[in-house]
Amino acid sequence: MTLNPTIMRAVEQLGYRVTVGDVATQAGLNIAEANLGLLALASDTGGHLQVADSGDIVYLFPQNFRSILRNKYLQLRLQEWWKKIWGILFYLIRISFGVFLTVSIALITVSIIIIITAANSDRDSDNGGSHSSGGGFFYFPNLFWYFNPNYDTYHYQERRGERHQQSNLNFFEAVFSFLFGDGNPNANLEERRWQEIATVIRNKRGAVVAEQIAPYLDDIGKGYTKEYEDYMLPVLTRFNGQPQVSSEGQIIYYFPELQVQASTKRRQSVPVYLEESLWRFSAASSGQIMLSAGLGVLNFVGALVLGSLLRDGTIAAQLGGLVAFVQGIYWLLLAYGFGFLAIPLLRYFWIKWRNSKIANRNRDRLSRARLLASADASLQQKIAYTHQFAAEKVIGNEDLVYSSETDLLDQEVERSAQIDAEWQRRLERGSGE
Repeated sequence: MTLNPTIMRAVEQLGYRVTVGDVATQAGLNIAEANLGLLALASDTGGHLQVADSGDIVYLFPQNFRSILRNKYLQLRLQEWWKKIWGILFYLIRISFGVFLTVSIALITVSIIIIITAANSDRDSDNGGSHSSGGGFFYFPNLFWYFNPNYDTYHYQERRGERHQQSNLNFFEAVFSFLFGDGNPNANLEERRWQEIATVIRNKRGAVVAEQIAPYLDDIGKGYTKEYEDYMLPVLTRFNGQPQVSSEGQIIYYFPELQVQASTKRRQSVPVYLEESLWRFSAASSGQIMLSAGLGVLNFVGALVLGSLLRDGTIAAQLGGLVAFVQGIYWLLLAYGFGFLAIPLLRYFWIKWRNSKIANRNRDRLSRARLLASADASLQQKIAYTHQFAAEKVIGNEDLVYSSETDLLDQEVERSAQIDAEWQRRLERGSGE
């Protein structure tokens, strides 16, 4: 069983009655993939095929087809269970970095306090108790006030009269976001690219010129408006398009499958060009970022101070207990402290480089969109030629000659009755005249 979840989602969004062109447009899939996926889904869920007198096919699916699949296939149930389990596991992984940070700071701070207190006690003993304990000069920060999952920086901002971005992340989630960011904002770029291209084609009633598609593609080259339209080949392959040449030698492209719809739909709005989103450093608020960075610096500096105190190893051997344990994992604490600061720093410069590339691609696509908006006479003539091939076909129940929902003999009887009724109406109109 190879069911495409993208096709399943498209079928639901389109109201469970679809054509191949509907799904290809909605999901941004190529025609062949959409056709095979619909056939597999109809076979596994008891869907029905409706054939119009033009030969076009409409797929009709039960609205509970997901329940049918779950009851039919153990694999689908396991996938849904794993999706839920992975959501919990990934959340635990996300908060673990914040938890480890707080534990690291606590271990380092407590170990330093123990070592300094012991050293001061020995010094007091040597000096006859003439000096007070040095531990009074060491500040032990309250590390637990930010454990509240509803942690917010409102009061911090209010005291300074500043307005910062708001965040729905708690402290532990903000630490993960500070370290690793929040994922690729363009993870679905290719899906979005083909959805927008298919929507443009459908809005133009299935016939377009290359310049109307160019604002959604990359790596076209500077001569795309003149002679070379090789960049249209993937679009033609994906949506079964056909080129046509006018008497003036201008090429246009039309897509028969995208001209067929299962129901009348309003034209969807589509951006004038494909715009990639810039990467964000973090979805955490500025206050949470400052807090994470500050705690990271505190952790790293504390690890360096602790390392200097544990350098000869005698103190840990004398005190034992927690200090000995911390010495055993000291290099882990130091590596974590260094990585906590190094990873965001490297990621910051990487994001700047990546965003410069994205800005260049957005600028190129926007320039092609502006060129289309200010089309010259030649391009306008080329666009006018597409109107000869533009068409829109909506398959209603009255257009059907066969449906797998009912018995073929019953359909033939019903069809004959419809034909007889139509002839009877025509005869009555003729006799009335």
